[in-house]
Amino acid sequence: MKYTENYKVKWHDTDAARRVRPSDILVYMQETANLQLQNSGNSLDKMRDEQGLAFILSKIKLIFHAPLHAYDEISARTWTCESRGYTFLRCFDIYRGDELIAEGISFWALVDLNTRRFVRADGFSLGVESDEPLAIDVPRRIKPPADEVAVLGERVIRYSDIDYNMHMNNTKYPNMLCDFMPIEKVGNIREMTLEFLHESALGDTLTFQGACADGRYYFKTVNTAGEVCLTAEVVVEE
Repeated sequence: MKYTENYKVKWHDTDAARRVRPSDILVYMQETANLQLQNSGNSLDKMRDEQGLAFILSKIKLIFHAPLHAYDEISARTWTCESRGYTFLRCFDIYRGDELIAEGISFWALVDLNTRRFVRADGFSLGVESDEPLAIDVPRRIKPPADEVAVLGERVIRYSDIDYNMHMNNTKYPNMLCDFMPIEKVGNIREMTLEFLHESALGDTLTFQGACADGRYYFKTVNTAGEVCLTAEVVVEE
């Protein structure tokens, strides 16, 4: 069953071109998911504090159809889908009136924080009814052109990046990737696929590597321990 929240876009969510940033669009989506769980009586805080459970994002693909601007009134929808194994599937979309602004499909793991083991999707109820998933093609793996990958820069994970898990929140990544793109290309982003492999902890120094080919920007982040935390593909419409 689809769950909807209505918002008025904040001026502080916009960039130099007066467009809402990609990370802020993702925030509206995930805030709606959090509110759905809270209204079902199974909030993220309750799951963590009483059950010792936390969701970890594995992969998400976002499609941007039109820009948002300050004070636009939007409806953000989210819904869970039939899930199997250790993967929880959730979809999102955002509308301005009847206009589709953005949509996304995401894949999550639920981890027991005490045992560090994953919880099976078919053995855990979120307390909400499932609906059909969006027909979005998601690449199995993100493979940048190996011979063109270059080091783009570094980023230290600070207080402003982390959530209650003491790791960088996944919604921070889209804007960080934009920081390493030509600013004139950011407004032409049409798709983002993010694959999360390891968590980025407070104090980690992330090294950003990247390449560009055929209107696609590829990224990889590596933490202080040398682990790959993220691979990403960003599609730009020329």
